Amino acid sequence: LCSDISPLLKDPAAFRTLIDLLEDHLRASFPQIDFIAGLDSRGFLIGPPLAQRLGVGFVPIRKKGKLPGPTESVSYSLEYGKAELEIQSDAVEPGQKVVIVDDLLATGGTMCAACELMKRLKAEVLECLVIIELKLLKGSEKLKSVPFYSLLQYD
Repeated sequence: LCSDISPLLKDPAAFRTLIDLLEDHLRASFPQIDFIAGLDSRGFLIGPPLAQRLGVGFVPIRKKGKLPGPTESVSYSLEYGKAELEIQSDAVEPGQKVVIVDDLLATGGTMCAACELMKRLKAEVLECLVIIELKLLKGSEKLKSVPFYSLLQYD
């Protein structure tokens, strides 16, 4: 299936190449990044190795009820109902530059919610970065004001 990254994760050389490509893209695009923020749960797989390569921190954005301490939360619509995302209130400082990562962009609801959380914490979202974009679902159109990058696109 074109929208499953599991084969990439099973192959160390392919996964290393994926992280290489994402690192090269970010280094070429942004002179300064403070944090990589990863979306629950596949963003947790690509975010930390990418953050480590860039020498920056990693911040998790999780489903509701999973993070300790004070959190900011936002609810959003999914194709099949509602969901909530949370970030720790002190995860980023105002003005810090963040790249949000996930494996896949479909309808864009989760990524938009993550951008909203960053806006509430007054961080600057440099880009939303995914491995795979399902163009047919027009998710990137929802991210109007935020730069968006996908490594692979499928119709």
